[in-house]
Amino acid sequence: MAPSRWKERKESLFRSARRSPKAPIAMHAYANPARFLKIARPMTPILLVIGLMLVFGGCFSGLFLTPPDYLQGESVRILYIHVPAAWLGMGGWSAIAIASLVQLVWRHPLAGIAGRAIALPGALFTAICLVTGSIWGRPTWGTWWEWDGRMTSMLVLLFLYIGYMALANLEDDRTSVSRATAIFGVVGAINIPIINRSVVWWNSLHQGPSITLKGSTIAFELLWPLALTVVGFSLIFGGIVLMRMRANLAEAKLEARLRRMASL
Repeated sequence: MAPSRWKERKESLFRSARRSPKAPIAMHAYANPARFLKIARPMTPILLVIGLMLVFGGCFSGLFLTPPDYLQGESVRILYIHVPAAWLGMGGWSAIAIASLVQLVWRHPLAGIAGRAIALPGALFTAICLVTGSIWGRPTWGTWWEWDGRMTSMLVLLFLYIGYMALANLEDDRTSVSRATAIFGVVGAINIPIINRSVVWWNSLHQGPSITLKGSTIAFELLWPLALTVVGFSLIFGGIVLMRMRANLAEAKLEARLRRMASL
């Protein structure tokens, strides 16, 4: 394909998406940005509004309707922010790894945009997890910070997010990320099982797994508001990602239009 035609193809991302012969048809059903935006526009406010309602209900219930923990007292209530933040910090990078893999293997045109959109809220929730964990640890462990496996691996996750965003921002094209950035996203996923199993593999001040497939060690009186905040923050996360993807697509569309006007 001639260079000029390739440039035209690249700028026409917002009109059509080129389907890779190796990619499943279903995966490219929403590769066309116009088709994606048709769903993303109404879904963004729905996710944000429902998410905010659930978070408000969960936090209100956790603060005023649940009893204090018999060991940790009132400090246990910070779990309604800390646990969802930890969940979304790890879940965000897992989503980046999936998007990066899809870009590397199938060259899906929206995979790079998704990775870019996920990185910032993922980093934010990881930072919230670290801050709330430190606040929770001070009255519980008697220290703000301890270099144990769980806390250190979460800090590494924050650095991974920062590194991913730095690599992505080196690219002028806001509709994708470089191959090196995508590989970084896949390789960084190694840290996720380390975070998850760190309290099992190493001696840690951090408590062991509280919620597993076999059940939960958290009393039901404390658990049900946590379910509300986990689902609520997850919906807010999804709404923010869709909003950022729409913004990146709009910015790239505007840049493509300005380039076409300048070439006239």
